[in-house]
Amino acid sequence: MEIGIDSFAAALLDNGTGTTLRGADAMQELLDRIVLAEQVGLDVFGIGEHHRPEYLDSATAVILAAAAARTSRIRLTSAVTVLSAADPVRVFQQFATLDLISQGRAELVVGRGSSIEAFPLFGYDLEDYDALFAEKLDLLLQVRDQEHVHWSGRFRPALTGQGVYPRPVQQPFPIWLGVGGTPQSFVRAGALGLPLMVAIIGGETHRFRPLIDLYREAGRRAGHAPEALQVGLHSLGYVAETTEQAVEDFYPGYARTFSKRARERGGMPVTQPQFDAQAGPLGALLVGSPEEVGAKILRHSEALGGISRVTFQLDVATLPHEKLTRSIELLGTRVAPQLR
Repeated sequence: MEIGIDSFAAALLDNGTGTTLRGADAMQELLDRIVLAEQVGLDVFGIGEHHRPEYLDSATAVILAAAAARTSRIRLTSAVTVLSAADPVRVFQQFATLDLISQGRAELVVGRGSSIEAFPLFGYDLEDYDALFAEKLDLLLQVRDQEHVHWSGRFRPALTGQGVYPRPVQQPFPIWLGVGGTPQSFVRAGALGLPLMVAIIGGETHRFRPLIDLYREAGRRAGHAPEALQVGLHSLGYVAETTEQAVEDFYPGYARTFSKRARERGGMPVTQPQFDAQAGPLGALLVGSPEEVGAKILRHSEALGGISRVTFQLDVATLPHEKLTRSIELLGTRVAPQLR
């Protein structure tokens, strides 16, 4: 099983003052954490895509290219690219370039996006939410598989045989489908034979098993080999020396972040009992000691019928750099050996 980190390049706290870091400082610390993740033996580092003031990840490929220049082994991926609001040709060109810079370590995780700010920003209608994604995914896969593409659709000018360059090192270039809880998305990934990255940030992880079974059955019906139907798990998490310390560190920032999101959507703020349930044996949060988190991931994998990758979203709690680096060290030296 591969283990890695996903980051939204969040505006983190300055450990000395309790204020948020300047953007330039936060970016340098993020790049340092990617280097550290490679040094401690983690397999993959992903950067998300948002267009909000609290995140610095609107130009994902640029951040990953900077990381590629400072690393030599770790795989570098989006987490996720909001394909519905992007031009698939430009997305492919950016990540093919990243693949060249990194000597064949780039990947794409594409999805429809869980937040909506990209749609008005780039002039798209939310009523076309799924149609945009389906059409653009079709074009992206054609561009990946063919140097010269003949294609037409509703939302983009047609291609009439133009070449798309550069071409990546990896053939085929790895494209994962990032999904939440929509059955249609699981079936789509299976029918296309794409590896699946499931974002489970709440609820009980084992309840996603029927959706993953849908994915595998759709892949089987489409004639894809079982080994091609990989399942990855993206979870919120944080590891400290003890579970008590992990909860003490993580809960305050987690509660702030998700209470703010709840207010934006007309919901209720997060409470400690809710958090404790999510951090418990069946809940989605991977928060605890290295031993407890490793055992929980293995239980999740068994409940889901086997997963090939798990990634931790550490910075949702806006913790300072020093705590995040220690968590990455523990993931590499004490959690990863349990999973391998």
